[in-house]
Amino acid sequence: MEADLLIKARWIVPVDPEGRVLEAHALAVRDGAIVDVLPSAEAERRWRAREVLSLDRHVLIPGLINAHTHAAMALFRGLADDLPLMDWLTRHIWPAEQRWVADEFVRAGTRLAVAEMLRGGTTCFNDMYFFPNRIAEVAAEAGMRAVAGLILIDFPTPWAADADEYLSKGLGVHDAFRAHPLIHFAFAPHAPYTVSDAPLERIGTLAEELDLPIHMHVHETAHEVDKAIEATGERPLARFARLGLLSPRLIAVHMTRMSATDIDECAQHGVNIVHCPRSNLKLASGFCPIHALRQAGINVALGTDGAASNNSLDMLSELSTAALLAKGVAGDPCAAPAGSALSMATLNGARALGIDAITGSLTIGKQADIAAIDLGAIETQPVYDPISALVYAVNREAVTDVWVAGRRLLSNRELLTLDEAAILREAERWRARIQAAR
Repeated sequence: MEADLLIKARWIVPVDPEGRVLEAHALAVRDGAIVDVLPSAEAERRWRAREVLSLDRHVLIPGLINAHTHAAMALFRGLADDLPLMDWLTRHIWPAEQRWVADEFVRAGTRLAVAEMLRGGTTCFNDMYFFPNRIAEVAAEAGMRAVAGLILIDFPTPWAADADEYLSKGLGVHDAFRAHPLIHFAFAPHAPYTVSDAPLERIGTLAEELDLPIHMHVHETAHEVDKAIEATGERPLARFARLGLLSPRLIAVHMTRMSATDIDECAQHGVNIVHCPRSNLKLASGFCPIHALRQAGINVALGTDGAASNNSLDMLSELSTAALLAKGVAGDPCAAPAGSALSMATLNGARALGIDAITGSLTIGKQADIAAIDLGAIETQPVYDPISALVYAVNREAVTDVWVAGRRLLSNRELLTLDEAAILREAERWRARIQAAR
């Protein structure tokens, strides 16, 4: 049989089923999709491929899915550190956004972020930021899968003046890219404290009509929850229940402050939760109760948040931190096993975004979104269990090759669809401009 690509690897971790490891196996790709996963010796007999790649030190995994980020904020990396969330936002980030955010900034910042994510094995990101048209354009140009957030916030920004304009512009972006195979969409109201009831109700209706998720920061800090109770007498999740927003469409990000009732409500309504452990630790926002959520059957995915609050878009570090933090918070070393952490960074993210029929596991029929990771270095030897090595020993420098929909975007750590030197020059130009104005 004919294939476009045959990758023979030391190990393949398909993720579905969780924890499975296939040794000395190969993956065949045709027309951008996975058409076979089989022992390497058998693959040589069954498949004739235009390109054959042998990776005898590597593990193949599904491309990592960054289920929550603000890509363009990579240009604010290190701008304001070691501050509480609201101080960080109101005194530093929001003023910087008002001054700098525009088409050119978002394109440059997103290009920098896409390059970083691809070099770390991430093949899909779920974004929430202004100028989602530029985010979609950059991702499409690079060949990366993206979920562009149709942002909405109550106050004016350089992207839109009011709720009507946010929605009108967002729907226009959706219409412009809706046929693109790599670009997906979610409504992205910013947070309970920045979006009022009427726009949220409109988003709820539109999400049903267009079959889109709703991606939102929720219960990020104790301050957020306390202020909501003080102002309205109800917790943000209770407000969402009243507005009819609790459903499998909701992607609730952070969720560091959850009562037993909150957990029960999320489980009952199929809410998806995105855990951003490194950002939450850096901002001291709190701890998402991963063990309790998993015990309740809630789908938990992982995100980096933006590089302005995390300083990194490294999903391998994120899944390692998530696994370790869950154990410490629960007081249980079994709270988040390595295989579960890898699922959170791949298939669970695809499920949250509603694209698990397309990506998230190395399964026949899905798109060939693949990361190849070299486990042959000193730092990962000896390898008894490649999943353990991935979660507890490896770093993103071990990612050598990445494919999205069967197209190779990273080859031996070289970006193939992006100009690395130009991206570095652009990042330095923006640093100089922003630094000079401080």
